[in-house]
Formats: sequence, C-alpha cells, structure tokens
Amino acid sequence: MLGNQIIFIVFSAMIVIFSILTVTSRRILRAAVFLLFVLIATSALYFMLNYQFLAAVQLTLYAGGIVVLIIFSVLLTSHIDEKFESPALLKKVYGAIAAIFGSILVITTLLNHPFVASTDVPKDVNMDLIGKSLISWGEQGYALPFELISILLLAAMIAAIVVAKKIKTK
Repeated sequence: MLGNQIIFIVFSAMIVIFSILTVTSRRILRAAVFLLFVLIATSALYFMLNYQFLAAVQLTLYAGGIVVLIIFSVLLTSHIDEKFESPALLKKVYGAIAAIFGSILVITTLLNHPFVASTDVPKDVNMDLIGKSLISWGEQGYALPFELISILLLAAMIAAIVVAKKIKTK
C-alpha cells in the first residue's frame, strides 16, 4: 500500500468518525469541535488532490469561519454546559433510514459513474487573472459566490445563537 493511500484512508476514517460524533454528540461545543475536525480532514483531502485553492477556501471559510462563529455564539450565550435532549426513538429510526438511503444513493452513484482521468492541459494562472475573477460578476467571476457566503455566515451565526439560547420550559 502506498503512502498516499494510507493517508487517504486515515483522513477518510477521520471524516467518517468525526461526522458520526458530530451528529451524535449531545453537547453543543463538542459537536462544533468535531465538525471542525471533519472540515479540516476534508481540506486535507483537497490538498492531496492538488486543489490548493479549494482546500484553502475550505479551511478559511468553513473551518475558520462557520465553526468559529458557532463556537463564539455558544460561548457568548453562556450555555457551554448545556446538553441537547435525547431524540425520540421515532426520530432515531427516521434518521437511520435517511442515512441508509443516502449511503445507498451515494454508493450506487459512485459505482455507476465512469471516472476517467482528464487529459486537458492545465491552464496558466496568474495573480492578475485571479484578482479580476474575484471582483468580477461575469461567467468566471466570484463576486456573487462571496456575497452568498457572507449570507451563509450570517445564517450560521443566527442559527448558532438560536440553538444556544433555547429557552428551557419548566
């Protein structure tokens, strides 16, 4: 087994394990930290595929942005020790059915898709082209996605505050 394959298996296992821990953890702060590990391992896979820009965006936007917003929101609302209530049995069954259905869908899609290596020549990229693309609204522009990302970050912060500020009914 090659070193790249071992590293891929390690990062893939990290993603699976920490994803399960994220959704099964009843403590808000632990779930956010587990999510951070998932996003970092995903970024590492992007680095392995030589998608440095996508990996950097993954680290800065998701791992550095959304998770930090969630953690700060939890810490600012002073509910760090609060636990989520345990879901009802019916919700667990529905969640398991959805997970199994999603897994079957992903596996069949991966097995039925013929993955072929690209023979295209890599494009020459310079800083001028990247800068113009970042501020452009056109077909190759990134201004609109960055605006959508800012809305995503705002929604993540609002959602984190709503989750952390749940009023306890007595």
